[in-house]
Amino acid sequence: MSRFGIFGEIFLFLKTGKKWWLGPIIIVLVVLGLALFLAQGSALAPFIYALF
Repeated sequence: MSRFGIFGEIFLFLKTGKKWWLGPIIIVLVVLGLALFLAQGSALAPFIYALF
C-alpha cells in the first residue's frame, strides 16, 4: 500500500492508463463536494443547493 493511499492509487491509474482527461473532472467534483460540505451550516446553503 502506498503512503498516499487513495490519492496515490488515483494518480497511478491516471498515469498508467493515460487517462489525463479525467483529472479536471475529478478536481471539479472534489471542489464542488468541498463547497457543499463547507456551506452546509451557513446561510449560503439554500443558494448553493439551488444551483444543482
